[in-house]
Amino acid sequence: MFSNDDLGPVVAEPVVAEPAMPETAMPNTATPEPAAPLLCAQGLSKSFDGVTVLSDCNLDVRPGEMVALLGPSGCGKTTLLRIIAGLEQSEAGEVRVNTRLVASKSTWVRPEDRNVGMVFQDWALFPHLDVSHNVGYGVPRRMRSKQVQKALELVGMAAMAQRMPDTLSGGQQQRVALARALAPEPAVLLLDEPFSNLDSALRREVRSEVRQLLQETQMTAVFVTHDREEALVLGDRVALMNEGQIVQFANPDEIYQQPATAWAANFIGTVSLYPALAHGNFAESNLGSIPLQKPASGPVEVVVRPEAVELSASAGNHTVEHQEYQGADTLVTVVSPCGTRLRARVSGTTRFTNGDAVTPTYVGPPATSFKQNHIQNSQHSHQKHQNHQNGQHPQPPQDHQPQHPQQTQHAHPQQRNAQGIKVKAS
Repeated sequence: MFSNDDLGPVVAEPVVAEPAMPETAMPNTATPEPAAPLLCAQGLSKSFDGVTVLSDCNLDVRPGEMVALLGPSGCGKTTLLRIIAGLEQSEAGEVRVNTRLVASKSTWVRPEDRNVGMVFQDWALFPHLDVSHNVGYGVPRRMRSKQVQKALELVGMAAMAQRMPDTLSGGQQQRVALARALAPEPAVLLLDEPFSNLDSALRREVRSEVRQLLQETQMTAVFVTHDREEALVLGDRVALMNEGQIVQFANPDEIYQQPATAWAANFIGTVSLYPALAHGNFAESNLGSIPLQKPASGPVEVVVRPEAVELSASAGNHTVEHQEYQGADTLVTVVSPCGTRLRARVSGTTRFTNGDAVTPTYVGPPATSFKQNHIQNSQHSHQKHQNHQNGQHPQPPQDHQPQHPQQTQHAHPQQRNAQGIKVKAS
């Protein structure tokens, strides 16, 4: 017989857990949802003395995003900005900053309590206060010194804190105005044509600095401009405005390549609305076959940007009418047999002579096209704006004469139809 004592002390063997089988990670193919808007304006309308300035405008700006309000003078873009800032009251609609309702028919939050910063077109610096006191204006006393120093360092003006505004250059005054808007650490920064008072060379330099600063601080910003290049360079998205309404709101590439209307196509950059006959995904024209972004049929005019046209010096069916030498490139205007003007951008070293016969070819991406009634309505709006600016009575646009689809119904063999396109006998 054996006892437990005979066996000696019992030593328990450690239990080794078997390694768990690794789970196969499933790739996350879901598209991330865009962040909720930090600034949201809905249904804003405003009129002055019975004249409608804004009509049912909607604008949303995501955290860290820079949105450009672009449009001609008098289109309502500055009024929209001032309503968001609380400097004007809308007649309809509402404004929310970081989900907080700051303006509606029943709610009104004072500008200083909205947590927004504002940079005015003329900078609005106090001439009797030095730089540090200008920047500190409106910042609570308990944090003023720290916030002023931080803001001045951000814009590179810390060494000029004691300077008076009239001793500063235009670029330096612009930086001070920006520092003053940033000092209270607003949720949203609003800028009303902040670079318009600077010369062209300084404007490019300062706007690049501002863009970099806003990106580094992840500041949410809305800026007003009538400069198309500025809007495309600085804006993460562009809200294109005309006659009190937002015509299109999209990223710069979409605004330029896929304009919502013929007016938008004209305003956002140099363009030719070239006549063609659409058949599904292509349109036949004197430029050859042009691929379309969306299927269409019948007489259309295609949005053709100058950089999408290649000119051949061989004798062709277009004649060189005008040239604008711009250094790196030259903008050449040619005329088709039916009188339609087409603009092409060629290398600055390429030389043509007015009167040369050339062959243009479309070499760009799929293009946007518009039906005739869409074109005429948009051109009327564009021409009305130009006439208003110049004090002239409305006149039909020279480059885009109205075309009538019914004129193509009885074309004879080897003739051209109303759009100047070669047609076959039916």
